[in-house]
Amino acid sequence: MFKYSKSSADKLATCDERLQRIMNEAIKIHDVTILCGTRGEREQNQAYENGFSSVKFPNSKHNSNPSKAVDAALYPIDWKNRERFIYFAGVIKGIAASMGIKIRCGIDFNQDLNFKNDRLFDGPHFELVD
Repeated sequence: MFKYSKSSADKLATCDERLQRIMNEAIKIHDVTILCGTRGEREQNQAYENGFSSVKFPNSKHNSNPSKAVDAALYPIDWKNRERFIYFAGVIKGIAASMGIKIRCGIDFNQDLNFKNDRLFDGPHFELVD
């Protein structure tokens, strides 16, 4: 069984308890790193300016406390391997569905199962759909 690093655990603790439950199941299956939970104004606007987010503060689900979004990836991260992010998104969607939690993934924001037609491919991003 895998275990979160202190840094990952601290970031996950800033997330909504539903996201924590999902990610706590995921770590039982794979080595996972948590990249981001709650994001402040400076961090959000920097993510936008660097092309990692399509919205400025306060319009991201990362901008609430607790965060309604989490960025997570299989460890070690291979940023060039899109298929690895797609696989991990399937794992997370399956865990969420088994818990009755609706989420949306950054690999398919419009949720049409076409991973090439969204304006942003945000592999590590998962957000609650309320």
